[in-house]
Order: sequence, then C-alpha cells, then structure tokens
Amino acid sequence: MNIKMLSIGALALTMMTGAALAGGTTGTSALDDQAKMSPFFTDAGMKTMKSEKEFKVAWLAMKDDDRAGIMKECGDEAIAKSHDNFCKMTKQLGGAN
Repeated sequence: MNIKMLSIGALALTMMTGAALAGGTTGTSALDDQAKMSPFFTDAGMKTMKSEKEFKVAWLAMKDDDRAGIMKECGDEAIAKSHDNFCKMTKQLGGAN
C-alpha cells in the first residue's frame, strides 16, 4: 500500500513539475507580444512593419526599460533571426533616442 501511494505521489509530482516547466519556458519573447509590438506593424499578424519614421515614433514612445529589454532580446541569435527586420531596425536606431 505504501509503495502504491509513493508511486502515485511521485507521478503527480512529475506531472506538476513538467507542466510548470512547460508553462515557464514557452520559447516566446516580448517580441511576440502583440499588445507591445502592434505599434510597429501595419497588420494584426505583425508581418508588415510600419515606415522607418513611424517605427521610430513608436520606438521613442516606449519606456526605456522596454527598449532595453527588446534590445537584449534582439541580441539573442535565435530571437533576432525570427524577428530579423524588426531587430535590424532597432539596431539602426541604436536602441535609444
């Protein structure tokens, strides 16, 4: 009886840990956050970026911490590759004003 309860407890713990890890590491970034990124794109699917002038206005309207976070994410090779044009534009702006 004790072994059965111990096994069930271990199984439950394994399942909870797996779910917690899966929820914490979704592989997404702030660059996938539509609410944060929509000012930079002309479409809801975030495929077509706004003009350089409009992009700069949206960039400067962000908080310094948000810009720093985005620049950090664009420094990650995998993230930068999946958001190539966006990261190129932020680098052109120097990440600041």
